[in-house]
This record gives sequence, C-alpha cells and structure tokens, in this order.
Amino acid sequence: MRILIFPAVAFALSGCIVVDVAETAVGVATLPVKVAAKTVDLATTSQAEADQRRGRKMREAEAQYGRALTRWERECEEAIEANAPCPERPAFEPPA
Repeated sequence: MRILIFPAVAFALSGCIVVDVAETAVGVATLPVKVAAKTVDLATTSQAEADQRRGRKMREAEAQYGRALTRWERECEEAIEANAPCPERPAFEPPA
C-alpha cells in the first residue's frame, strides 16, 4: 500500500513544483517589460496632465488680465477727472 501512495504523492507534488517554476519564469520574463512600461509612463506626459497644465496657465493669464483691467479702469477714471485721455485698454494675451 505504501508503494502506491508514494508515487501518487510524488506525482502530485511535482505538478506544484512545475507550476511554481513556470510562474517564476513568467515573472522573471515580464519584469523588464513592466519596468520599461513604468519608466515610459513616468517620462511622458498624459493628455490629462497636459490639459491640467494648460488650464492652470489659462486661469493665471485670465487673473493677470483681470488685474490689468482693474488697474486700467482706475487709471482711466483718474485721467477723466484730470481732463486727460484714457490710456490704452490692455488686451488679453492667452498663454502660448
């Protein structure tokens, strides 16, 4: 009876070992691909990141234009009180 159990157990365990070896081999083979993909992901800018940066620059430009417009209005009021012509109105310049 022992003679029949030993080969069955050895055969069952060998399958586990083969699966473990195969999983390890696949893991080792895919590791460089995963590292390269992560490197490319960190090195490149996604469209969403580019959109966020563009939006941030646009908001900053709009805020700067708003400050310039407020300054122009104040200068224009002072010029009207002094019977002088208003300075030229600032123009909005979107970021490049």
